[in-house]
Amino acid sequence: MSTAPDATVPMALAEDEAIDLTTVSDDPIEDGSETSRRVKRMLSYGVLSIFAVLFIGPFLISIITSFKTDPDSIGRPLSPIPNPFTLQAWRSLFTGKVGGGSIDVNMVRWTMNSLIVTICVTVGRVGLASMAGYALARLDFPGRRTVFAIILGVMMVPGVVLLIPRFLVLKELGLRNTYPGMILPLMLDLAGVYLMKQNFEAIPKSVEEAAQIDGASIFGTWRRILLPMARPSLIALTILSVQSSWNELTMFLVSTDKPQFKTLTLGLANFQGGLGSGKRYPLTLGAAFLITLPIVILFFAFQRYFNGEYTKGVDK
Repeated sequence: MSTAPDATVPMALAEDEAIDLTTVSDDPIEDGSETSRRVKRMLSYGVLSIFAVLFIGPFLISIITSFKTDPDSIGRPLSPIPNPFTLQAWRSLFTGKVGGGSIDVNMVRWTMNSLIVTICVTVGRVGLASMAGYALARLDFPGRRTVFAIILGVMMVPGVVLLIPRFLVLKELGLRNTYPGMILPLMLDLAGVYLMKQNFEAIPKSVEEAAQIDGASIFGTWRRILLPMARPSLIALTILSVQSSWNELTMFLVSTDKPQFKTLTLGLANFQGGLGSGKRYPLTLGAAFLITLPIVILFFAFQRYFNGEYTKGVDK
């Protein structure tokens, strides 16, 4: 008795063959594209590694040099291994005994002054820049365009040109050698005003109009509605303000000349110029590392906001 041929077997074989043919035909293309991606990735990592070495290398050399002796830092400045390893530079920084006690080094006092100035300047800059940016972006008052044009014009003037006028103003007002004299001139940040103005203009006016319909005042609309929406720009402005005020030097040169008001940057500048006895690179680079460390920590702690949310806010 004959049986009918099973039709499912040839169909299954045909499907397997079709799959095998498809796989064989696509393999060369996929392999080629995968190889190309790997080559591009390796080239990208190679270029990034070169730039990383160029930027991080001097920073690492300065840290290593702070653990060297003075002769070793001069004789082998680029050597990655201190010979001998010593903590003398760090002891001198924290004990204040430099040059046999002839040079005044008060790192604690300098750090406190830097913290006071940085905190006050950052709070003032962010507050004033956000309010001024909101006024220029949303409030309709006579001369608004003229004021904005003046801001853009002053931004183009180098800061060094304004040092002498600032010195004369501080002297006439009796603010030299005072904390207000060191803080107030740095609170006005025209670049921050421009940044916040552009950010507020990107926010739809319908949001502000809805808040005003609900009874919100101008100040309430700015504080409760627009500021939370401008959070990425506020974070970016805060980071930039901390960095610039912490590293400020030229303004402090004209605003104070008393030791009790020295900041880290001003103290390091005077300290480096007052060594006199020779090139003490371990001491200088150790102090420079202490000044740089807080800014590095701040950037790595908030880089997600600076690189991510700030860009996202601009895209919106």
